[in-house]
Amino acid sequence: MSRAGRLLQLMQILRRHRHPVAGAVLAGELGVSLRTLYRDIASLQGQGADIAGEPGLGYVLKPGFLLPPLMLSGEEIEALALGIQWVADRADPRLAFAAREAMAKIAAVLPRDLAGTLEESGLVVPSRQTPALAIDLALVRQAIRAERKLTIAYRDAAGAETARVIWPMALAFFEQVRVIIAWCELRQDFRSFRADRIAAIDTLPERYPKRRMALVKEWRAREAMGERPERQPGK
Repeated sequence: MSRAGRLLQLMQILRRHRHPVAGAVLAGELGVSLRTLYRDIASLQGQGADIAGEPGLGYVLKPGFLLPPLMLSGEEIEALALGIQWVADRADPRLAFAAREAMAKIAAVLPRDLAGTLEESGLVVPSRQTPALAIDLALVRQAIRAERKLTIAYRDAAGAETARVIWPMALAFFEQVRVIIAWCELRQDFRSFRADRIAAIDTLPERYPKRRMALVKEWRAREAMGERPERQPGK
């Protein structure tokens, strides 16, 4: 491996860790001596990487450091292009616009040869029609980020409508439908709600009493145990 490649790999390793990593562990992953590792750390620091630590204590990359464009391989760029295509074609208008803007920003900072990989990728997402929605999914995403309750008017498969107060924690994008995974106050349980069956939605001022990630953890644990009420949308 070239030294440049090794430095990039070292940055990638540091990005995976939130806490200080011992120099011996880093050297072992890279297959180099401690002396070489210390020189590589110094080189990265000299290039602007905000790496804190010292020999004997371990090293950690502080948040906020922007990786140079050459950190992306051709396959990584293809993966980004494929994902952005999918979002641009299947997400709500605001998220689709954000995907296209992200694509333009990535293309603008890539070297010319890599930018060609992004623009001429042979990976294609076929266009698909999804059910029209009466609600703006951007409101759902905002409520998820802010951990706010939502009120929804929900129609079940038989067409019966109920008013619900839910604690939205995730938004799932399937090929044909969009599903809000939430805690339902009416059912006092986790439920999934198809977005195309929601007639109206409103964000309540109060936050729900649990942290979103705690809800997600509980939901995943119950799913792993075979308790899957979310398989019965909205009931």
